[in-house]
Amino acid sequence: MATLIDLQHRPRPRHPEKANRPETDVLRKPAWIRVKAPTSKGYAETRKIVKDKGLVTVCEEAACPNIGECWEKSHATFMILGEVCTRACAFCNVATGLPQAVDHAEPGKIAEAVSEMNLQHVVITSVDRDDLADGGAQHFVDVIEAIRARSPKTTIEILTPDFLRKGDAPDRVIDARPDVFNHNLETVPRLYLSIRPGARYFHSLRLLEKVKDRDPSQFTKSGLMVGLGETKEEVMQVMDDMRSAGIDFLTIGQYLQPTRRHAKLERFVTPDEFKAYETIARAKGFLMVSASPLTRSSYHADSDFAQLRAARDAQLGR
Repeated sequence: MATLIDLQHRPRPRHPEKANRPETDVLRKPAWIRVKAPTSKGYAETRKIVKDKGLVTVCEEAACPNIGECWEKSHATFMILGEVCTRACAFCNVATGLPQAVDHAEPGKIAEAVSEMNLQHVVITSVDRDDLADGGAQHFVDVIEAIRARSPKTTIEILTPDFLRKGDAPDRVIDARPDVFNHNLETVPRLYLSIRPGARYFHSLRLLEKVKDRDPSQFTKSGLMVGLGETKEEVMQVMDDMRSAGIDFLTIGQYLQPTRRHAKLERFVTPDEFKAYETIARAKGFLMVSASPLTRSSYHADSDFAQLRAARDAQLGR
C-alpha cells in the first residue's frame, strides 16, 4: 500500500538556512542565568492583549529569558513588519525566509495596545525587511505617529534594523523623533562574517552617528552580546567606537544559543566580568550602561530611560 505525504501541510522549518550547519553542544546554564517559567497573572494579562490584537513581540520570537518578569509588569517589546526576517544572523532565533505583506493596520493596533496597557515607555522593534524599498522605515514612522496620537505622554524607544542599501530611508525615522533610537552592533567587527553576515559593522556605527548628526537631542543606544569568542580588548574597542559616534546608552548581555545549529556559545561570562565591563564603559563616558548576564536591549527600558534622561540633565547642569 502506498503512503501519501502531504507536503503542503508540512511545518515550515524556522531556520531553513541552518539545516545543513553542523550541530554543536549547548553548554549547561550556570545558576546566575536561570529564570523561572512565567506563571503570574500579569503575564497572562499581557499575553492576552498581545494575542487578541494579533501582535508580534520580540519577547516571544527571540525566546527572551526575561519574558516572565517583563510581561508581569506589562512591559512588552512589539515587533512590527511581521515575524519573518530576510536576514540569517547566526545568533538569532527569529524565523527567516520570505516575509508576508506589510499589515497597514498594525500601527493602529499597536497604539491601541499601548493605550490599553497604559505604558509610560514603549519599545518598538522589527525584523529586517530587505525586500522593501525603504527597509520598513515608513512603517516605523506610522507606528510612532499612531502611538503619539493616542498616548502623547508615552515615551517611544525604537530598535531598528540597519537599513543597509536603503539610501536616505533612515532619515524619515530619525525625523519622526523617537525618544530613543537604538540599533545593536551585536558583536565585535572580527566576528561579523560568521555572526552577522548580512550586516556591516561600520554601516551600523554610521547609522547611529547619523542620528546624532541629524538630531542631537535624540538619545542613541546600542548593544553587544558576549560569550561568542570575543576578547575583552575587542569589546573595549567597540566601546570607543560607540563613544566616537556619540552613543549615549550601552547594553551588554550574555549570548544564549537558541539551538544546536546556531552560532556556538563559547563560554558564559561571569557576573564579575559584566561588572567590570560596566565600570569601564561608564569611565569612557556613556550616560547609561546596563551590563549583566540577562541584560537585553529592552530589559528595564522604562526605568533605564528615566535614569538616562536624569543623567543628561545632570551633565547639562539642569
